[in-house]
Amino acid sequence: MKADCLAKDIKLIILDCDGVLTDGGLYYDHDGNVTKRFNVLDGLGIKAAQACDLVIGVITGLDAKSVATRMNDLGIVDYYAGHLKKMVCIEEIKDKYDLEWNQIAYIGDDWIDLPPMRKVGLPIAVANAMPEVKDVAIFHTDAAGGHGAVREALNFIMKAQGKLEGIVNSIGG
Repeated sequence: MKADCLAKDIKLIILDCDGVLTDGGLYYDHDGNVTKRFNVLDGLGIKAAQACDLVIGVITGLDAKSVATRMNDLGIVDYYAGHLKKMVCIEEIKDKYDLEWNQIAYIGDDWIDLPPMRKVGLPIAVANAMPEVKDVAIFHTDAAGGHGAVREALNFIMKAQGKLEGIVNSIGG
């Protein structure tokens, strides 16, 4: 089935963080704290998707205060930090919203993302994803992780659902 047909059923988008929402780099400040670089295009895309009643969840293997702060800024309540085995978290979110697997999209970039990507209705790989992740994905972004890939994927889903034009015209107006 084509990606745009699958996107019509999506109600929940789960994002990996490092390499998807960020460029994958680990930046350390002078105190040894990890900081991250996020793309504002992705942030506005997340807010737009939320305004279209799409639920956004983030599951990351690392636990960094900078990520928790960004998730709070974006209003992401389904945020799981320090979880390498992501399926348990996804099952919890799926049950919370009473969803079927075909109603879930997952955006990933590395091997740790393969189990959820093999299960969800719309697996998405960012442009700089590992080859094995790209092989599983039904939709591939042109943008790399941390450089607007999330926005591209969310725009694709909102467009497939007929919501993109309305949200574009309502934001900032």
